[in-house]
Amino acid sequence: HRLVLVDCAIGGDLRRAAASSVEAEEAGYDGVWTSETANDPLLPLVLAAEHTERLDLGTAIVVAFGRSPLTLALAAWDLNAYSGGRLILGLGSQIKPHIERRYSMPWSHPAARMREFILAMHAIWDCWQNGTRLDFRGEFYSHTLMTPFFSPAANDFGGPRVVLAAVGEMMTKVAAEVADGLLVHPFTTERYVREVTLPVVEAGLAAGGRDRSDFALSLPALIVTGDTPEQLAEADFAVRRQIAFYASTPAYKGVLDLHGWGDLQPALNTLSKAGKWDEMAGLVTEEVLEHFAVRGAPGEVPALLEARFGDVIDRVSLYLPYPDRANEARIATALLKRDR
Repeated sequence: HRLVLVDCAIGGDLRRAAASSVEAEEAGYDGVWTSETANDPLLPLVLAAEHTERLDLGTAIVVAFGRSPLTLALAAWDLNAYSGGRLILGLGSQIKPHIERRYSMPWSHPAARMREFILAMHAIWDCWQNGTRLDFRGEFYSHTLMTPFFSPAANDFGGPRVVLAAVGEMMTKVAAEVADGLLVHPFTTERYVREVTLPVVEAGLAAGGRDRSDFALSLPALIVTGDTPEQLAEADFAVRRQIAFYASTPAYKGVLDLHGWGDLQPALNTLSKAGKWDEMAGLVTEEVLEHFAVRGAPGEVPALLEARFGDVIDRVSLYLPYPDRANEARIATALLKRDR
């Protein structure tokens, strides 16, 4: 049995971040997570750190390639020290069009670049914590200058835990070899986790002489639930729409290919380029929905989650891409009350 930690997301609204975090801690959650979409993911966690005592504070994710290893290492260093070592720095690569056209940053060999990015941050943190001479030289990043004026003081916690979001095998291998955990993308299935993700993780950990107990798998699980037929219909459509959005991305086609649904990706991609987002949901069949989402009445969802992922996922959050905070809280409360 592995599923022992239950997390929740807090939004990017700084006016609500402190209250949301306090509510999560009082409800018994183990961690709160932020994301980098329309808001900065680190700023809300400063407020969460100030107003809570025990919650893990995670980013799911910070877009690594929109930054340099040094800029992110510095922000993460400060936040980890301020929070008492509670930061979990979750990184993601994003995709080429966003990195080049939205962030105006370089894109190449994402898995190899991410490996260097993480190793560079560790070299920087080692310099600050232990006084080691900074001499990181890689293909993509080079950090060879650190003077006392620009070096933060050592602290009781050092750098934070680093976890990496991954779907494909190459990025998953990087996570297993140089990170402290894997952020499993919500666009996944039980079969993909067991047949693709886990074998890559186990091989990567073995190559580094590490044990599975030292490596956490976190999953934001897509949930279809509701108390009335109207609520269920709204949830069903919202989750199909979310699945269709993810499935339109070429980088995620491997998940579909495993199930024999590879032709769905180019069809959805064509619709996405035409802006036909609602039409895309119609291509997500019952079979596809059943594999990507946990679907049931609120009282059934905890057991369904346990049956699907309980022995392979270490921490879970509930991903309801529709307004249903009441049922989200009911499901989470049931999970939190288990004998852990």
